[in-house]
Amino acid sequence: MAAESRKVIIAALIGNLMVAITKFVAATITGSSAMFSETIHSVVDTGNQVMMLYGLKRASLPADDRFPFGHGKEIYFWSFVVAIMIFGVGAGLSFYEGVHSLQNPTQLVNPTINYIVLSLAIIFEGVAWMFAWKAFSRQRGRRGLIEAVQRGKDPSLFVVLFEDSAAMLGLVVAMAGIALADITGNPAFDSIASLLIGLILALTAAWLAYETKGLLIGERANPDVVRGIEKMALSHRKIHHINDVLTMHMGPDYVLVNLSVEFTDSARADEIEDAVAQLDHSIKKRFPDVKRVFIEAEARRFKSATLIN
Repeated sequence: MAAESRKVIIAALIGNLMVAITKFVAATITGSSAMFSETIHSVVDTGNQVMMLYGLKRASLPADDRFPFGHGKEIYFWSFVVAIMIFGVGAGLSFYEGVHSLQNPTQLVNPTINYIVLSLAIIFEGVAWMFAWKAFSRQRGRRGLIEAVQRGKDPSLFVVLFEDSAAMLGLVVAMAGIALADITGNPAFDSIASLLIGLILALTAAWLAYETKGLLIGERANPDVVRGIEKMALSHRKIHHINDVLTMHMGPDYVLVNLSVEFTDSARADEIEDAVAQLDHSIKKRFPDVKRVFIEAEARRFKSATLIN
């Protein structure tokens, strides 16, 4: 999964770098506010993808004394940083540029250059979006788009998909604003497009921050994994009752499991040891993302009804 994410991010990085350069040249020549906002957008996206690649590299580091469960959450941290960058830098500068150009309107020069650059940008961004969409579709399986994002544990894919989707929408808005300013001779349309691009970036950043927050704090495994572990534990003849099935994603491919169970009164110490070893092996075999399993023998107590909902 990490290798596929890395390929998607690199493809998006190359595309955004090429687009950022062409947009900057066009914005400098034509004086378009919307084009300048799009330049900011592409530069921010390029920087974000560099951070995502760094996050993937850090997340692949092995466990050590200081981080006994590995560094998998690094990718969650850097995904959250990306959301902050999109909001603070991308949206903030786009809003500033829009307001500034409204207060100091200037007529567009050679708007044809903008049309050419934006058309090329749509092609480049579209190719990057297709890479991200195909990878995300393979990961989500039969789940719907919203459900796949909410249950997804690898933010590197949906962060790139969100960025590319916002980029495509921003390009359409920029094209419309420049066209209206060109047709009517009113540069305010170009400025309004810049403000709308800032709004798109702000909304994208807010959604990304919301989705990555839970992963960063410590989100449980998907409900089907929790239910599967509970059924496997209950099916063991030496386990009488389950108090808790606690799980946490320590990274996209690393799930930590803590089971609190009541063993049967007749279970001997050696039988409990065998039961723990068998259950540990069975869980890891069925759910490869489960890397560590801790099983605690504890007297029966009330189990929360929300455990596997």
